[in-house]
Amino acid sequence: MLKKILIAFAVIFSVGTARAELKVDIVAGAASPIPVAVQKFEVIGNASTKDAAMIREVVEKDLKSTGLFRIVNHDAFPEYVKMGQMPNFKSWMAIKAQVLVQATLALEDGKYKLEFYVWDVNGKEQIEAQSLVASKKSVRRLAHIMADAIYERLTGEIGYFDTQIVFIAESGPVDARVKRMAIMDQDGYGMRYLSDDKTFVMSPHFSPNMQTVVFLSYRDDDPMVWTLDLDTGAARRLGQFGGMNFAPRFSPDGTKIALSLVKNGITHIYEYNMEDKTLRQLTFGNSLNTSPSYSPDGKKMAFNSDRSGRQQIHVLDLDTGVEERITYGNGRYATPAWSPDGQFIAFTKMADDTFFIGIMNPRGRNEKILAGGWFMEAPSWAPGSRRLVYYETEKALDGMERISHIRSVDITGQNIYDIELPEDVNGLEPTWSPKLP
Repeated sequence: MLKKILIAFAVIFSVGTARAELKVDIVAGAASPIPVAVQKFEVIGNASTKDAAMIREVVEKDLKSTGLFRIVNHDAFPEYVKMGQMPNFKSWMAIKAQVLVQATLALEDGKYKLEFYVWDVNGKEQIEAQSLVASKKSVRRLAHIMADAIYERLTGEIGYFDTQIVFIAESGPVDARVKRMAIMDQDGYGMRYLSDDKTFVMSPHFSPNMQTVVFLSYRDDDPMVWTLDLDTGAARRLGQFGGMNFAPRFSPDGTKIALSLVKNGITHIYEYNMEDKTLRQLTFGNSLNTSPSYSPDGKKMAFNSDRSGRQQIHVLDLDTGVEERITYGNGRYATPAWSPDGQFIAFTKMADDTFFIGIMNPRGRNEKILAGGWFMEAPSWAPGSRRLVYYETEKALDGMERISHIRSVDITGQNIYDIELPEDVNGLEPTWSPKLP
């Protein structure tokens, strides 16, 4: 049985506004990182000093990973400021810290209580104060939630640290690769398998409420779309559709699943209604249509099709049935992914013997390439629409095995980093979750 780790937390108090706004320009890729000083946590009562140190480390790593923040070296700290005391702002300015974070960790009634303050050093004022409560087993989530709160206060954007990534974990020799569905925190921690090593699986995607993963399974050599309940571990085939079906994706409200279905040698996109178990055909003709992705309001769908003679991205109005081709650049376009805020469509592009990950607006304009390499595919958005995850496969040299990495990049095309996986595990087809419930 598979169980999600749940956290019960409460925001007891919060400072919502400040007289002098300290804001990070998250779009300006060349902007200098904001120096953030995170003090050693005060440990109260029987709380674990090890857990307190771990929370501090995770918060620092989360913030640093964005490329927007620089963590001030602990040895440079001019003082230790206890909660309830005012910092000596001139001392912190002297080491060029712009943000100071204080925190305490207490153990009350068997649960952790984490309180933290965020100070704008130059503005000489407190800009955030929160108190979070969680079970001891969810202590790492406390760290991610704290990092989200700091990130959101300083950027004005939705945080994405308290999230997970579902992906295909590949292992074994090149001529006998095993593909298993796996899940991990967005920083690579706590990877665990969701499927066994006996069934080939592909294309996992979360439901909006994080209760279900939809995926393609070759169980009994029959390629069909299945769903997996993350609470119970129960797997169910979606339905009997009379042909191979693949590339599933949930609608924003979680009531429908778009998928590609092969009938009579032709691949079209269909929409399966989870409530009344009906199937509606969305694309027509003799072309190959696949990789559906809903707009965040559920009114449109991006997909790729070869109806123009070459693989391109189209957008379908789900109410009127009107389709529009939106890519006309050099090369082929595939795997569109609509951003949660509706401002971008991410894509894979293949041109000049190179694969690229890029973004454009929903009209297909203002194309921006974020990364390029020998093979890369499957962009997926973090909450907040400021980062994407994708996978990249290195070109195998003589005598070497093929290696695939899961990587993350922001919309400026900077701050690319690998998400660490267990040794001898390749990562493919990652999908970023919504924020955890």
